[in-house]
Amino acid sequence: VQLVESGGGLVQPGGSLRLSCVASGFMFSRHDMSWYRQAPGKERELVADILSIGGSTNYADSVKGRFTISRDNAKNTVYLQMNRLQPEDTAVYYCHTRFFGSWGQGTQVTVSS
Repeated sequence: VQLVESGGGLVQPGGSLRLSCVASGFMFSRHDMSWYRQAPGKERELVADILSIGGSTNYADSVKGRFTISRDNAKNTVYLQMNRLQPEDTAVYYCHTRFFGSWGQGTQVTVSS
């Protein structure tokens, strides 16, 4: 199982980024997927997840209305569209599959003027 994130970077407050996570080594379409983040000195926290069946989504209260998780099963990819970014969103963002307990290497998102 391999998860490879990309799309992080430095963005000004109010800006947007789209993260991608390409999965391999398992039947992606059959598994729920999640995005987590970890800020310096803080525990890793769930940002959003998306179910394999029906595509239902769930978000942390802190990102509701600003972030959107989606998936493209044909591309084995899960996305996180992040809008109206705030300095508090600065963290390393990780892709995760709960079934296999696997994590990607993470991608850094820094929101700063």
